Amino acid sequence: MKHQSVIVIFFALSFKCFGQADNSWIVQAQNIDPKNYYGVTVANGMIGLVSSAEPMTVKDVVLNGAYDYYQRGRVSNILKTFNHVNMALEVDGQGISRANISGYRQALDMKQASLTTSFETDKLTVTHTLMALRHLPYTALTIVEIKAKKDVRITPKSVIEAPDHLQDVHNLFSEIERPHVSIPLLTSVGKSPSGKLTVAVSNSFIFDEPHSQEPKLIHEDWDYSRHLAKFHKQLKAGESYKFAVVSSATCSSEYNDPMNEAERLTIFAKLEGVQRLLDRHKEAWNELWKSDIVIEGDAQVQKDVRFALYHLYSFARAGTAYSLSPMGLSGLGYNGHVFWDTELWMYPPLLAMQPSIAKSLLEYRFQRLEAAKKNAFSHGLKGAMFPWESSAEGTEDTPVWALTGPFQQHISGCVGWAFWKYYQVTKDKTWLQERGYPVLKEVADFWSSRVERKGLGKYEINNVIGANEWQENIDNNAFTNGMAITALRYATLAAKELSIEPDPDWEMVAQNIPILKFPDGTTKENATYNGVEIKQADVNLLSYPLDVITDPTQVEKDLKYYEQRMSPNGPAMGSSVLSVLYSRLGKPDEAYDLFIKSYKHNEAPPFGVLAETAGGTNPYFATGAGGFLQAVIFGFGGLQIADQGIIQNKSKLPKAWKSLEVIGVGKDKKNYSVKP
Repeated sequence: MKHQSVIVIFFALSFKCFGQADNSWIVQAQNIDPKNYYGVTVANGMIGLVSSAEPMTVKDVVLNGAYDYYQRGRVSNILKTFNHVNMALEVDGQGISRANISGYRQALDMKQASLTTSFETDKLTVTHTLMALRHLPYTALTIVEIKAKKDVRITPKSVIEAPDHLQDVHNLFSEIERPHVSIPLLTSVGKSPSGKLTVAVSNSFIFDEPHSQEPKLIHEDWDYSRHLAKFHKQLKAGESYKFAVVSSATCSSEYNDPMNEAERLTIFAKLEGVQRLLDRHKEAWNELWKSDIVIEGDAQVQKDVRFALYHLYSFARAGTAYSLSPMGLSGLGYNGHVFWDTELWMYPPLLAMQPSIAKSLLEYRFQRLEAAKKNAFSHGLKGAMFPWESSAEGTEDTPVWALTGPFQQHISGCVGWAFWKYYQVTKDKTWLQERGYPVLKEVADFWSSRVERKGLGKYEINNVIGANEWQENIDNNAFTNGMAITALRYATLAAKELSIEPDPDWEMVAQNIPILKFPDGTTKENATYNGVEIKQADVNLLSYPLDVITDPTQVEKDLKYYEQRMSPNGPAMGSSVLSVLYSRLGKPDEAYDLFIKSYKHNEAPPFGVLAETAGGTNPYFATGAGGFLQAVIFGFGGLQIADQGIIQNKSKLPKAWKSLEVIGVGKDKKNYSVKP
């Protein structure tokens, strides 16, 4: 209770804007060890700010949609841009660091998407609150409050630093004078490693005092990669001092002149003022949290589920054409590329809870349809062959040494599957005509040209990699074949919905793609599968989410067989599929055990951010978050996406849960509840 009360005070002090926060919304960093620290991200779908164990700094600033060729793999990498939110502080001329402070604490308020850090020295107490403003996609806000224990001279510094890979960096400082306000601008601009992109950042102080009493700013240009603006302030014992910094980051992938735009956005935010910025940021997050999951009876799971929702909401936003990478905006993991992780794992919870955000993920694919068609052409096929790893252009960005690029072709079916699911939920026929059907048609044409026609029941799909990536270049993979069947039939349904005559070949192909069986009737993962350990669920995906296999006896038979063969070193989302299936079979205890297994052992200190595997060190694994949210929504919650829209089937809760509410679901924002 001691730590909880301290955190509440910290939030109240931050310009008195946050008030007392419900502890179920607060994720506290436990036992912060700088040598074993995996930061939490505050993000708004465009910029991601990854926390650090060092005071008043962040580890990374990640800019969505900006890719260039650098670092590993000879492929594009999401761009880590200038760190424009870092600060430093001198106390009576001595710089602070972990070595000379005490009481270092951090807490994330998920409801208001803000990270508060606090610490103290023998002379003062500091509270530092950081957020990526939800209503201003390129702008961050930092609020600092310092309370003096003794008479002291403080020197706060706003710092911009360039990562080593940025080229031709220029640092600028200017001050725009108006009759009643001074607008200082600390700005940096540079080129991405290849020179293809220009990135720019700018920030400015906001002081909580009349213009005539604002402290004088001093600019220090340290070197090409670092410069700062600072001021001095004398405080008496017991006196508190507050100020803020607004920081904007842009790129030429969005603006022709990113430097001017970054400065304009910073000026706008500064003149909005702290309270207006906070109010609008809070309103935007309150709107998102109208779609929530409420669990009564298990406080820790309640917090864990909200933590997962928080990350998916943070990493994407409505009204864009950006998708989600496995690590979201939490760093450079998997080069920031887009995989099937989006459509099969992160997209379904967002489609249920935030259809407008889900629509943005689909728009990303639609705008890269021509690239997918070119990819199919280059492989001697028709239609659209979406890349296994996609970045800005939608071309194949898998490293050459990874065979998943040319062979993990089920991704095209995953894209088609996701497009039809959006229509099922929204019934937006205009979107279906303009966006949905064009993609579904090309995906269906791809599978019609991809099958090898060897006779009735033998339209084979050979030489692929399935969901279980540990088996390469296999024939008639269960998930690949099941997804092809599903995508072909969804294209037919979409055509009929639009009164278009579907290609009769689509249904003929779907009817003749085999799903292989062992002699005892268990579904066989591929033509040569012999029972070896698997990376993750493959066959079981035919039961959920595809509904290719629906007979409960068959579902359970496959479930029992493959659960025993799942590797403990596989990715988090594998167990979540099994959890959904046990829920749908009316076995909540087995479902709960797998639900916990799907994420709990993957938590990394000090916040419990998710790694891809148990004991892993690559958080935040948003794919895993999407997986275990599906276990809650579509498993314990009983929800299902069907032709009627989102429906609810009977389901049972784990013993510890008193009730489950899934709030604000679908386009009509309906509420669904489950009770014992």
